[in-house]
Amino acid sequence: MFPDFIVKQADPAADLQALDKLATACERYTPWTATDPLGGGLLTDMSGSGGLWLDVTGCVHLYGNEDTLVKDLQDRCRHAGYQPRIGLANTPGAAWAAARFGATSCTIVPPKAHQHSLAPLPIAGLRLDLATLEGLESLGIRQIGDLYEMPRAPLASRFGGQVLRRLDQLQGRLEEPILPRRPAPSHSARLVFAEPIDRTDDISLALDKLLAKLCPELEEATLGARRLELIIFRVDNTRDSLVIGTSQPSREPDQLARLFRGDLDKLDPGFGIEVIVLAAIETNALAARQIDIANTSSCKQENAAKLVDRLSERLGMGNVIRLHPVESHLPECASEARPALKDSKSKTGWQGPLRRPLRPLQLLTQPLPIDVMAPVPNGPPAMFRWRKQQHKVTHAEGPERISPEWWRPTQLQTRSRALTKETRDYYRLEDHNGNRYWVYREGLYRPDKPPGWYLHGFFA
Repeated sequence: MFPDFIVKQADPAADLQALDKLATACERYTPWTATDPLGGGLLTDMSGSGGLWLDVTGCVHLYGNEDTLVKDLQDRCRHAGYQPRIGLANTPGAAWAAARFGATSCTIVPPKAHQHSLAPLPIAGLRLDLATLEGLESLGIRQIGDLYEMPRAPLASRFGGQVLRRLDQLQGRLEEPILPRRPAPSHSARLVFAEPIDRTDDISLALDKLLAKLCPELEEATLGARRLELIIFRVDNTRDSLVIGTSQPSREPDQLARLFRGDLDKLDPGFGIEVIVLAAIETNALAARQIDIANTSSCKQENAAKLVDRLSERLGMGNVIRLHPVESHLPECASEARPALKDSKSKTGWQGPLRRPLRPLQLLTQPLPIDVMAPVPNGPPAMFRWRKQQHKVTHAEGPERISPEWWRPTQLQTRSRALTKETRDYYRLEDHNGNRYWVYREGLYRPDKPPGWYLHGFFA
């Protein structure tokens, strides 16, 4: 009947991806954006394919006024190939009804004018289910204003609490929280440019201004930044970001700016940047502290932290590592390498044993077998052979017994070999040349099976 009718297969997954991409682009207006795949959003077409919630509270002044913000949003959506319907109001319910059923494609509901402005809209603007809509229409209720003067008790007894709840949400009598698609940063700064910028020097100047606004805010909240994200929004509705991290909480603008400037050339301005946002995506408590002039240990610690930050930004956050304690008494399993910018505390809070035994500065990745001569089977060695050289022991300390971790699987792999279920007796030995070694006997002495000896590390 319609030879020119065009039919295309629906792709819900691609629709969700496009909606999420559009929500990311709308973060230029507010960090509080949420997707609504079922069509309950502020930005949607009349087909009900989906929408977006944009909470622009506290962001309107960045664009001058509400009319300018809405017009800019509409123009950008049309430039991206969408036909938007936008509603702006004091409550999400009122904005949804204005977007879906307003007289124009952009409807701004004046403050405290919900009842008068939304009264002539269809009853479907209350986001009711189909059965409730059919029941209300059968009673001759066609518009939202028809419910204003009706008694609440008969409505609740006949249609349940949905009608009254949606009506109260629309009028602002009942709160309707909107969860953002990703947690909004508690502290951020934003710059909107009258004309697009495209030079790295301009981005650097904007970064200085953003840090000058953000750092005092962090200081007032007694917080320090651990991770910062610099987000640029281009004129073609695309965005790019740059993330830095610090080993210790910091709110020094100069230090944070140096960490960013090494990678600013990686940001592609494209056809121009209109909005730049600096967000503290991870913060820790940082209270003011008194510095002892005579004690320089705090200064050395701070300088070491700044060095770690610079190396991490230059070499990559995952390429600068430090050792962290792990819940294990076995030396080769008692620590693991983690990125230096991560919190020094392990996930389980393990800080090592209460009594820290003496450990060698150099621990071998794989213990090496040695030949040992001991006057007493269960005593320390008097001489051992390693790499075809004999070492006469002049002093020995120990043993330090480490029992097998029975709660772990037998085949648990360490860095080099599988764990055994044998007891270890460690000795600190010093040979005739003054060299100090850390050796252990694996297993208890048995006449039918002599225990094995291994060299595990070197003392200074």
